[in-house]
Parts: sequence; C-alpha cells; structure tokens
Amino acid sequence: MKHRIAAGAIIEREGKILMVRHCKPEIYDFWVAPGGGAIDDEPLADAARREVLEECGLRVEVGQLAYVEEFASPETRECKFWFIGALQGGEIDCGAEQATREHIVEAAWLSRDDFAGKTVFPPMLLSDYWRDREQGFTAPRYVGLRRMAFY
Repeated sequence: MKHRIAAGAIIEREGKILMVRHCKPEIYDFWVAPGGGAIDDEPLADAARREVLEECGLRVEVGQLAYVEEFASPETRECKFWFIGALQGGEIDCGAEQATREHIVEAAWLSRDDFAGKTVFPPMLLSDYWRDREQGFTAPRYVGLRRMAFY
C-alpha cells in the first residue's frame, strides 16, 4: 500500500469557498478544496500554497492548520492537512498541465448553498467548517479516517 502526505487550503472570500471540480466522465465528478501531495521534503504549508496555484492559478497565503484528515483506498493511505488560506491575487485558471492531468475541469467560488446536489470534499465543508469558523478554529482538529469514494 502506498502512503501519501498531503496538504490543502480552505480559502473563503465573501462567504464562498474556493473549490475545484474533478471530472472524469462515467467515473467521477466531485468538488474539493484545492490541495495535493507534498513533494519530497516540502513543508506542508508550501505544498498547500503550490497546489492552489497549480490547480486554480491563484496565489494564496496559508495560515493556521484547521483539520487533519485521513482517507484510504485499496491502494493508498493518505494523511491530509487542511490549512485556512487567504487570497493574495491572480485569476482563476485551471489550464495548467498539473490540473488537466488530475481531470480538473473547473474552479469556482461556491457558497454553502451551492454545495447542494454536489459531491463535496472535504466533508467538513458541508457542516463543521461553518461552526468551527464562527468559533475561530481554536485548535487543529483530527476528523478521522474515511474510505475514499473515488480513486
């Protein structure tokens, strides 16, 4: 089994979260906050920042660690660190080679209501995130292990 360490950023602007859509027809279609695997000895915050740039063309500042999530498929066990980020600049563009290789077809700012009818990851964005944000993310929270729905 392959093990992977990853980082992502939850970036909110005007009540909307930056999300990317991974779509491989007949296989999967889901929305997720940008993120991905750390490369070699890359610090996790740097990995989150790089992944946002690669997947959506935006520059962000990465702040506090909010969640630690584990997930598994038959081939991979992954530990992902979700940071709170802030937009610094750029224009949404998911045309980079790294994004197209991952079947990222769209990036958008989605409100909580926009999540209705969509498959959304990480699952905390559907409920806990909004409460945790109001409480100020007092400490990073381990959210457990989930089985991957798509891989």
